[in-house]
Amino acid sequence: MTVAVITPETLHALGDLGMTPLTVLEYLFLWTLAYSFVGWVYESIVVSIQERRPVNRGFLNGPICPIYGVGAVGAAVILEPLRNPVLLFLVGALCATVLEYLTSWAMEKLFDARWWDYSQYRFNINGRVCLLGAVIFGTFSVVIVHWVQPLVWRLTVAVPLPAVHAAAAVCAVLLCTDIAVTLSGMSGFMARVERFGRMAGRYGDAARAAVGGYAARAGESFGAGREAVGSAMEGAFRTISRGPQSSLERLRDAANQIFTRQQRRMFSAFPEFTSLDHRDVIAQLHEAFAGARRDGDGAIDEETGGEARSDGPHRDAGERRA
Repeated sequence: MTVAVITPETLHALGDLGMTPLTVLEYLFLWTLAYSFVGWVYESIVVSIQERRPVNRGFLNGPICPIYGVGAVGAAVILEPLRNPVLLFLVGALCATVLEYLTSWAMEKLFDARWWDYSQYRFNINGRVCLLGAVIFGTFSVVIVHWVQPLVWRLTVAVPLPAVHAAAAVCAVLLCTDIAVTLSGMSGFMARVERFGRMAGRYGDAARAAVGGYAARAGESFGAGREAVGSAMEGAFRTISRGPQSSLERLRDAANQIFTRQQRRMFSAFPEFTSLDHRDVIAQLHEAFAGARRDGDGAIDEETGGEARSDGPHRDAGERRA
């Protein structure tokens, strides 16, 4: 059996290769998944170090961060003709920054939430991108185009085409399933946040005192924010006889009851996750789940962001796994 040999330089000349566009798309798809996995490893390590705990990074359930895969393959194919490393660095940094900004904007519009925030970094644009990130991505572009992608190509073209077809088909099914499960699990998320805010209002000032410090730290990146559930928080009952810690535990039980496993995992995977419209309530949720991780009895598995482990009466055992 003859194995078709193509290189990044010949991706634009399919007729000379005798390959169908579908075959080339399969290669591009598998490369994207491979780089997405590397991006997931990188993100998980960096955030785990920052948080001083294991963090399973990524919006999807599988071990991939697609933004890295799309960016890396785009650099390998589109920027390959740029042989000057300085020019490659600059163009790669610019393209990656635009991609990250658009991804942040699109996810905020889709879910009414901010998934990462660079406001604490100098030279940032609306907290979505920053100069440090651009420098890192520009460096990655040079490394990928000049060294990594040629190696990846030599390894992948050694695989028989039937195996490539099968791998692409299986991975496509798994990816589509993951996307469907993730989007289904995230449906109605902000409505649940508002519901939690109303429930948290019943726990009064004691609960707010337990989480106020976290809310203040989270608010530094977004200023005063907008009070989407302010009426519920301001009208909190003041008849709670138990202390702040008991109120925090009750908030934790309420969060386990309200949010799906997929939604709870997001609080562990994205420590800077917040919403401009629900900043105070999101801060309460972060603190409730962080307390669960500290106490070792709570809602989120640190490493997987998985099923709630609370022994309380509100255990949400029926929720779908993130």
